[in-house]
Amino acid sequence: MRISRMTVAWGVALTLFVAMAACVDSTQTLSIGDDCETGFCGADGQAPSFTRPPDDAGDGRALVAYCPSNQCPEGYTTCENSRFPCDVNLKTDRDNCGACGAACPMATIYERFECIEGRCALACNIPFAMDCDGVADNGCETKPDDPNNCGACGTRCTDPNKPCVPTISGYTCGCDKGLACPPSPWSSDIGCVDPDNNDYNCGACRNACDPGNWGERENAYFGCEHGECGHMKCWSNWGDCDGNALNGCEASLATRTDCGACGNACPADQDCRYSKKTDKYECLCPAGKTYCDGECVDLATDPSNCGSCGYPCNSDRRKYSVGICTFGTCSRQCAKGRADCNGNPADDCETNIDSDPKNCGGCGIACDALVGQACVGGQCVIEPCEQGDGGPTAR
Repeated sequence: MRISRMTVAWGVALTLFVAMAACVDSTQTLSIGDDCETGFCGADGQAPSFTRPPDDAGDGRALVAYCPSNQCPEGYTTCENSRFPCDVNLKTDRDNCGACGAACPMATIYERFECIEGRCALACNIPFAMDCDGVADNGCETKPDDPNNCGACGTRCTDPNKPCVPTISGYTCGCDKGLACPPSPWSSDIGCVDPDNNDYNCGACRNACDPGNWGERENAYFGCEHGECGHMKCWSNWGDCDGNALNGCEASLATRTDCGACGNACPADQDCRYSKKTDKYECLCPAGKTYCDGECVDLATDPSNCGSCGYPCNSDRRKYSVGICTFGTCSRQCAKGRADCNGNPADDCETNIDSDPKNCGGCGIACDALVGQACVGGQCVIEPCEQGDGGPTAR
């Protein structure tokens, strides 16, 4: 297909019209061209013109010029034990919360204190404890098994048949639906059970089944099913695959033909192996994974099994880095705000690139435009060149 010059000219004109129309007020009609006979022209018969808008574009926002600063941004300061200028954030630092040296209390198993906007705030380690009296001085004083605060502050268990018990959904008054037999204060039970198949609470609470004579049936005992005792049950990883109760649970469920269940055969590329995740035998592992100590892993990326089973990348715990596995080879990855600037792995990621003005945001990046210029958050501190345009900031 051939395109004429006139078609191209019309296309160029239309493009220019759209581009210029976007730069003017949407209510203004604008024609384009400098020849009223062969092109387009304005309504007044004159060729259109373009006027550059002012710097603030008419919306009151003007560009602000910034200069290097040796002052700390708002919320930051330099404390007595500071290593670098402005390296303490008084809004979030637990050791200097709101002021230098004002440390938040140490964490316990029940509570911790975080520095939020310069104030130490109490946070409970739920579900282990709760702060129900609202008094920070005594910490998280209430435990979730309190019948007056069962699982949540103010939740009272008033029915003696529905005490405060641990369930799948947490501490509640009474058992979850389908379960029964809440543990008594003197029992070793940790929660409610299903009386339909619980050997120690079969059909009714505390109704334990007699397992029968040891070895009476191979790899089997007698327990609870459908709320009744006396049913043959298999020991873990054994099954009654032939349906003959007289010879007990004759089949091992750890074979390729009966893996985890009778008749569950493993595909050719997998073996029947024990799974830590399910505590049962399963067909493992899929293509690309290797079986290592009860689980399937990728030897190319797994930091606990890098290149081979049992080879960890984090065998030596470091403060400022973690071990990572890439293509089956271990290496170190610096934590956020840290870097290895001297190339010596022995001293870990020794450089604080969040605060070091000689290595600000990266090795060798210096904040040296002004004596005392600080590095905050990996950026050199600057401030508006003219007063009244704002305070110091890091950019």
